[in-house]
Amino acid sequence: MKSLFIPVLVLFTFLACNKKIESETKSVENSEQELKYARILFDETVYEFGSIKQGEVVKHTFNFKNDSDEPLIVTNAAASCGCTVPQWPKEPVKSGESGKIEVVFNSTGKSGTQNKTIMITANTLPNTTTLVLKGEVEAPKVENPTK
Repeated sequence: MKSLFIPVLVLFTFLACNKKIESETKSVENSEQELKYARILFDETVYEFGSIKQGEVVKHTFNFKNDSDEPLIVTNAAASCGCTVPQWPKEPVKSGESGKIEVVFNSTGKSGTQNKTIMITANTLPNTTTLVLKGEVEAPKVENPTK
């Protein structure tokens, strides 16, 4: 009888744990369905500014649309470098409306290939979208004085 008791106990424990996991999974799925997310659609997520001279400033606007029934709330826009400054709408963007992320890149002290990222955080799924500024910065030519 004892030899039958342990396998039965293990079986009941397994079934009870499995039911708990199923219950927790359904609970997470239901809570995710209850959360409402906005959907952000950008006209472009990469802007190639070409070749500029060191010290020039590049300004670009990334246009987007709230393509959902929920208000779109952009909570942050963080650049990968202090030389790149983004500005974003502080008020919710209503369903079907458009907005813009304005980005300024200052190439002072930069040279060569540049690849600056801007992480947009919003009430979307996933909650971050990456925007990119790309281009070449030409350093000034240094002339050697002849003796």
